[in-house]
Amino acid sequence: MKKLLFLSLSTLLFISCSSDDDVQPEYVPAAFEKGILITNEGPFSGGSGSVTYVSNDYATVAQNIYRTVNGNSLGSIVQSMGFQDDNAYIVVNNSNKIMIANRYSFESVDSITTGVNNPRYFVEAAGNKGYVTNWGDPTDNADDFVAVIDLRDNTVSHTIAVPYGPEKVISYNNDVYVAHQGGYGHNNVISVISGNSVSNSIVVGDAPNSMVIQNNSLFVLCGGKPNYTGDETAGSLVEIDLSSNQVVNTYNFATTEHPSNLTIDGSNLYYTLNGKVYKIDTTSISLPGNDIIDGFFYALKAKDGFLYATDAKDFASKGALKIFDLSSNQEIQDFQTGIIPGGIYFNE
Repeated sequence: MKKLLFLSLSTLLFISCSSDDDVQPEYVPAAFEKGILITNEGPFSGGSGSVTYVSNDYATVAQNIYRTVNGNSLGSIVQSMGFQDDNAYIVVNNSNKIMIANRYSFESVDSITTGVNNPRYFVEAAGNKGYVTNWGDPTDNADDFVAVIDLRDNTVSHTIAVPYGPEKVISYNNDVYVAHQGGYGHNNVISVISGNSVSNSIVVGDAPNSMVIQNNSLFVLCGGKPNYTGDETAGSLVEIDLSSNQVVNTYNFATTEHPSNLTIDGSNLYYTLNGKVYKIDTTSISLPGNDIIDGFFYALKAKDGFLYATDAKDFASKGALKIFDLSSNQEIQDFQTGIIPGGIYFNE
């Protein structure tokens, strides 16, 4: 039987002689380095999202670390997180803010509460710039934008109008690639941002939901339009040459197949489809690939021969982080998380 040391946050981080509402923490430097951070969206009906920490040696699990360190909650909904140097930028969607903490101690550093509107995902690029996708009013397809953040003072310096439904972002050679999944609808483009403007627009499959980079290629997984739209379209895997920003390959799924959660480790792509994890070798792509693990997973991340997957369960109870050894495709760890664990990040 594996033994895990589940430290209570009071002993891990501080000694408190007051209630949760007026915590006076004593910080332990680098308490959360060398581990896995999981962003938990939190309940849809109210309350707050949170962040869970699991140490690399699996000995320590700590829940709700931002609240424990700072004495206040992140807000609703904790959508995602990104890093720049020592800072973690925690995107809180419904609360229209980005909370900034030291990524190793999780002590609050700053916040961004103006210049964002329904923020979704953050990426750092071009040194002192961060880029955050924003839906604006989700019912208005004409007000979506990317906020450019000056990371020296954590203020929004520019806003860039973009097509509706900007979601995941990834940077390459100081350019930023934005997948327009479509918000409450469906879109089919990747915007390329250079500096403070859109420099290119690349048409891909419907509902691009995740992206990875290998060598000089951007692989985009597109979910396609689901059946309930009345206009169902097939999912696809699109390869873009980053030298030219041109589509060089499109691989189509069956019309009723809607994949998601693309991640990469070495030359292998992994994604989820219909309650299974599939594996594809990028040197010889043939869809759907090999199904290797069973499970309905909410988020997926591959790294160094391991697959990290979250289970949102009933979307109201505590979720789980499951870890699989990709040499055997067997589950080796299972940790409790907060409610709706939607993001997996490695805190090196």
